[in-house]
Amino acid sequence: MDERRFAVVGYEGAELLDIACVTTGLVAANHLGADPPYFVRLATPGARTISCGTGLRLEAQECLERLKGPLDTLLVSGGFGHEHAAGDAALVGHVRRLAAVSRRVASVCTGATVLAAAGLLDGRRATTHWGFARRLAERYPKVSVDAGPLFIRDGEVYTGAGVTSALDLTLALIEADHGAELARQVSRSLVTYLQRPGNQAQMSMFVTGPPPEHALVRRLTGYVAAHLDSDLTSAALAASAGVSERHLHRLFLEHLGQSPARFVRKARAEAAAHLLSSTPLPVAAIARRCGFGSAETLRQAFADIYGLPPSRYRAASQRTPA
Repeated sequence: MDERRFAVVGYEGAELLDIACVTTGLVAANHLGADPPYFVRLATPGARTISCGTGLRLEAQECLERLKGPLDTLLVSGGFGHEHAAGDAALVGHVRRLAAVSRRVASVCTGATVLAAAGLLDGRRATTHWGFARRLAERYPKVSVDAGPLFIRDGEVYTGAGVTSALDLTLALIEADHGAELARQVSRSLVTYLQRPGNQAQMSMFVTGPPPEHALVRRLTGYVAAHLDSDLTSAALAASAGVSERHLHRLFLEHLGQSPARFVRKARAEAAAHLLSSTPLPVAAIARRCGFGSAETLRQAFADIYGLPPSRYRAASQRTPA
């Protein structure tokens, strides 16, 4: 086809950023020479103007009911109106109809609920905003919901996590269509700090929940984060806290759901992931800075936590030099 027809489905209560990250990214790709270019349209039921969750209103360019294929990509946006949208049999039916004439299908954030309602995620692995993942899994047991990654590709079905991860998903789509160089140019033009790989966690382990209620555990987790290259063995942490190793182990299991050693390993791996993505430091130097005894120890931790070696993580995540 002469252009890539890209339809974004919106509805009452859709999230503005879910839509804008996608449309702005694709138009930026066009300005930077995407060939064939993207032809991006916002489709809503009845071509009605929609009120986004912020209260701002968006005018539609297409009537969802009259939109016809073939389409290159059909993407459903998320937003607080997703439950109502997923319960609208007509809207869901048209999403299902258009998916059948689209090369690929995608969702951002809670747009996954609409895809699931249409049966498009049955038997597939998918993600959504971490705050809605459990509900999605409970309502649609045929979907394998993974709240961890920023986005997931299962065949030609893509699902993205919450809000700004829409930009990461869009960059991944551009890279799949036009190569890594154009995706990097788009990333730079949008002044993004980093094009994040899909398997990067939605949130840092240090902000995924409230701080531990237990004062000693809270103090030790803060100490770990600030002293990754120090001796953080269970014995050293227990001595610092003035408790036995057994008691320390029990406290971490009770308040963090993991052993002290596991917590330290994950903290070091997350710090290493950040350095791999944002600096040109050699793997051995990153290993030392993050408290791993050697590059091999870092590789083992990465394989355990991220499912790939540091070199592959860096290749997937580093898009601009530090």
